[in-house]
Amino acid sequence: MPSYTIALNFEDGVTRIIDCRDDEKVLDAAYRHKINLPMDCSDGVCGTCKCRAEAGRYDLGDDFIDDALTADEAANGMVLTCQMVPSSDCVIAVPTTASACKTAQQRFEATVTRIAPHNDAAVVLDLAVAPDAIPPAFLPGQYVNIDVPGTSLTRSYSFSSEPGAQRISFLIKTIPGGAMSGWLADAQPGDSLSLTGPMGSFYLRDVTRPLLFLAGGTGLAPFLSMLEVLAQAGSTQQIRLVYGVTRDLDLVLVDALESYAARLANFSFATVVADAASSHPRKGWVTQHMPDDLNGAADVYLCGPPPMVDAVRRHFEDAGITPASFHYEKFTPNAPSMREVA
Repeated sequence: MPSYTIALNFEDGVTRIIDCRDDEKVLDAAYRHKINLPMDCSDGVCGTCKCRAEAGRYDLGDDFIDDALTADEAANGMVLTCQMVPSSDCVIAVPTTASACKTAQQRFEATVTRIAPHNDAAVVLDLAVAPDAIPPAFLPGQYVNIDVPGTSLTRSYSFSSEPGAQRISFLIKTIPGGAMSGWLADAQPGDSLSLTGPMGSFYLRDVTRPLLFLAGGTGLAPFLSMLEVLAQAGSTQQIRLVYGVTRDLDLVLVDALESYAARLANFSFATVVADAASSHPRKGWVTQHMPDDLNGAADVYLCGPPPMVDAVRRHFEDAGITPASFHYEKFTPNAPSMREVA
């Protein structure tokens, strides 16, 4: 029997991804996975199970009353999970914590298969999930917390690989004296890591408009995951990426972007280096090299360090630019779970 993937995003940042049969209500599928979504009547009368569908197609039927879900609410993406039957993969925002629903973030183990330094700027870390284990399900753009072996510390990294694969990858900034950087310097293939996730509300939504991706440094990672999903789906929307770094040596995985440009005829990218002494053809900041025709018709995704994110937000405000949608994630390297998303 066909089934769909349902991502339940809780307000505390936890994401649980479940399968739902094509004739099954989301509330029932969640209970089958031992996730107690809010409910009272389960008959479309009380409205206790009201959530927001952020992506996907579904049917709500006509067995609920207006007091539980008004027509205006339904038109704006609100759903009753006790009535919602999906007809595609869906993303649902649940207005409570995971712990209140008797669930928690998932933990899994993975083994190092490759550690590839890129100059002194970053490391590509490839991991393999055991062949007999279920590969981690996540939304392209989300991140995990990785335990730093031998310490009580964790570090947060965005997936740079596609969801659902046994091989997972991360692009990790090299921090002199950093806990994870220090471990990676001595790590070997076969070493084991513990991961917790996925997490985060920075992820690729349904693509119905042109996309502008803005990446700073290792903030490129989530866009690599998004690009892989878009390439596999054969996206026909225009996709543009501006990738800004501080030094020439910080430009990493440009060959991966060139590969996506070959696979996606509608994808183009530009690299920008801030160092005034650089010979790079585009110097300065990302805000100085965005498309001239940027307007409210595009969905904008932004991932980078706080100064970059704040600068882009100010640029949009000063220029009077209001994207169709604007999703951003700011991160602080060498800090546990220091991420702000919107």
